[in-house]
Amino acid sequence: MDEELNRVLGGGIVPGSLVLIGGEPGIGKSTLMLQVGLLLKSKRVLYISGEESEQQIKMRAERLGDFSDRFFILTETDTKSIFLVIESVQPDIVIVDSIQTLHSGQLDSIAGSVGQVRQCAGEFMKYAKETNTPVLLVGHITKDGLLAGPKVLEHMVDTVLQFEGDRHLAYRILRTTKNRFGSTSEIGIYEMLGTGLREVSNPSEILISQKDGHLTGATIGATIEGNRPMLIEIQSLVSPASYGTPQRTPTGFDQKRLNMLLAVLEKRCGFKMGTQDVFLNMAGGIRVEDPAIDLAVCISIISSMEEIAVSDKICFAAEVGLGGELRAVNKIDQRISEAEKLGFQEIYISKYSHKSVDLKKNRIVIKSFGKLTEVFEDLFG
Repeated sequence: MDEELNRVLGGGIVPGSLVLIGGEPGIGKSTLMLQVGLLLKSKRVLYISGEESEQQIKMRAERLGDFSDRFFILTETDTKSIFLVIESVQPDIVIVDSIQTLHSGQLDSIAGSVGQVRQCAGEFMKYAKETNTPVLLVGHITKDGLLAGPKVLEHMVDTVLQFEGDRHLAYRILRTTKNRFGSTSEIGIYEMLGTGLREVSNPSEILISQKDGHLTGATIGATIEGNRPMLIEIQSLVSPASYGTPQRTPTGFDQKRLNMLLAVLEKRCGFKMGTQDVFLNMAGGIRVEDPAIDLAVCISIISSMEEIAVSDKICFAAEVGLGGELRAVNKIDQRISEAEKLGFQEIYISKYSHKSVDLKKNRIVIKSFGKLTEVFEDLFG
């Protein structure tokens, strides 16, 4: 459990740091924090909850794992009372679930208001820095997916983590959006089970769906999140538009980038995309912003449009430029070795990536091209 969180935090919890964990209701923030608290058996952990009763937390904790006599639960919302308990317990780490439920007597406003959230976070920040004790704050997010409360909250804390995922899927992603102690491009992947969250150490296996035979419109792209290479399945469905304006509906991919790729396919490659509805989906409920999956997206769209299946032993890693050219992407050797490790036989890359690749050491066949049209000719003839 610690490995994924450590990776996202940039190596682990820093003494005296203030970490904010945001996420939608019911996504598993409390479960994650409770699990982290229960795992730190060598430390005195104080878990402060303003949302649940002690009995509720105890029931959940019993389901998640062993209780330790160094794990303390406090159900309290008044910060003055909380700091009196902190003084007597002397914890090594404090978890607050959630910052929006706390109330400071120094202000008259109600709990959850902008002033209260700022004041309570400020009090915990002062405590963390003065005593060198790490504090983990759980925060709710609004409908727009932004952390509820004032923006100043994100400026005050050292690290902001987003816990995201589809509640209907088992997988959750922990993403860093701000980190004073490490990279902001790392992600941790968890699977939600009845016994709590399980770390997923090889995300590529969950992001590539198991299917019988070859399907049209399905390709595999090699992406990188932080320092972690991942292979992800891209699924497309292209069908003639029955109404005037064709639909462009991506899930987990940028709408504007999809429009750009469709324009390249029409202008540079001669495919009539203007009369087609295009639906695009990143398998596994993950959101991808890496331009290296451009090639996989283009191949997926044409595979669906022309009803030609692409072998599931081929993967793609190249950015597509506006001229229909294939551009080099970073960390190509890591992408190639991940594809090789998962049993892929061929990988298509840009010929401009060759400088950084040692072709002799790879068992996988590396095919490199300069233009999108050349890839189509090689794949579809």
